[in-house]
Amino acid sequence: MSDKPEIDFPEGEPPATLQSTDVVSGDGAEAQPGAEVLVHYVGVDFASGEEFDSSWDRGEPIRFPLRGLIQGWQDGIPGMKVGGRRQLTIPPEQAYGAAGGGHRLSGKTLIFMIDLLDVG
Repeated sequence: MSDKPEIDFPEGEPPATLQSTDVVSGDGAEAQPGAEVLVHYVGVDFASGEEFDSSWDRGEPIRFPLRGLIQGWQDGIPGMKVGGRRQLTIPPEQAYGAAGGGHRLSGKTLIFMIDLLDVG
């Protein structure tokens, strides 16, 4: 899975809770809560479908500890296996907080497509 994924524009109302869908099930090591992960990802705004970030566009994956990320990633990545691709739809409370929270994505439901490349 080296190609940047496309995220289909969602229909209906944004979910009130974290939604996790495995697009491709991996068969490698499993990500544990708080693990350090190496991922490729793309993120879009649920309401507009506008892309706001993509590691593919920067040309390299990113490695970081889950505990330092938004709650939706902390809750949505554990259980994924290396080689997998997962879509997370994250409500504002598990992303950057309510509108007016000071972050440009505050108040927004976000969709991420994440490829898990390595754990540890």
